[in-house]
Amino acid sequence: MDHLKVGKIVNTHGIKGEVKVVRITDFDERFEIGTTLWIKGKDSQELKPVTIDGHRVHKNFDLLHFEGFNNINDVEHFKESLLVIKTSEVSDLDENEFYYHEIIGCEVETTDGEFIGKVTEILSPGANDVWVVKQKGKEFLIPYIEQVVKEVDINQQLIKIEPMEGLLD
Repeated sequence: MDHLKVGKIVNTHGIKGEVKVVRITDFDERFEIGTTLWIKGKDSQELKPVTIDGHRVHKNFDLLHFEGFNNINDVEHFKESLLVIKTSEVSDLDENEFYYHEIIGCEVETTDGEFIGKVTEILSPGANDVWVVKQKGKEFLIPYIEQVVKEVDINQQLIKIEPMEGLLD
């Protein structure tokens, strides 16, 4: 994977070339003025570099303006496109912190070796993330807390958990 999603352009905003973006990142610095992002069209694998020269938040959306795109007609065709960064621009995280793309797809088993399933999605409802683990039509919600998640091995794509009472029922 050469690129990671950081946002999705859902619409234009106003007539001066701003786009309305749904954020897919926890890193505010991805949308700082002067940052270069890549636009990946909805029907294309082609990547177009753009540099942010304006950013503000409005009604839970990030409104971005790109250098050289000063009219609604310049950005209209970006609707439904993804904003991505190169994986080489990803910074290292602290211990026990992971990027979503590192966790999604990992197999989950108990500390006793019982296979639970694979992580298919990550929810961020509040104080901690919740990993959605699926196996043969069953779905388990695993909170990413120290009492439950005992080991994460990104290289082996394996997560070991100690389930709390009722977690796997």
